[in-house]
Amino acid sequence: MFLDRYEVEINRDQTVYEFISEGPKGEIRKVVRYSSTNLKDFYNLGFGDMNLETKTLDDKVVTDNGDSEKVLATVAATLYAFCYQNPDAWIFAQGSSPARTRLYQMGISKNWEEIKEDFIVRGLYRKVWKDFKKDQNYDAFIVKRKQID
Repeated sequence: MFLDRYEVEINRDQTVYEFISEGPKGEIRKVVRYSSTNLKDFYNLGFGDMNLETKTLDDKVVTDNGDSEKVLATVAATLYAFCYQNPDAWIFAQGSSPARTRLYQMGISKNWEEIKEDFIVRGLYRKVWKDFKKDQNYDAFIVKRKQID
C-alpha cells in the first residue's frame, strides 16, 4: 500500500512499533504492539497512544488529531513489516469499542482492493469467522499475509 504514513521506530524483537501523530492536538506518540498468545502463530494487535507517565499503551483515549487515515496507514505498514518477520502469523484485531472496530472496518473496506491482494482477512460475525465482505459489520478481525512466491 502506498498511502501517506508516519516514520516508525521498531523495537529489537520487532513486536513494538512507535510513531508520532502530528496534528492540531500536537505531537502524540502512538504504539502498535504485537503480542503472542497461547496459540501457535497467533498474535494480538494492540494499538493506542503511549501514556507518557506509565509508559503503557492506552487504547481507550480519543486523540482526534485530524490524521486518522495516515495513522491507520501507518498501522497497516507495521502489519506488513511484522508479517514479513513472521510469515505464518495470524493477527487478531479488535477495537477497544464497537466504534473503533467500525473505524478499522472502514479502513479495510476503503483499501480492500489492495488489501485482498496481500492478506487473508476474516471477520467475526455472530461468533463465526467469515471471509471479509465490505458490506458486513464485524466484531473483530483476523488477518494473515498471503504467501509470497
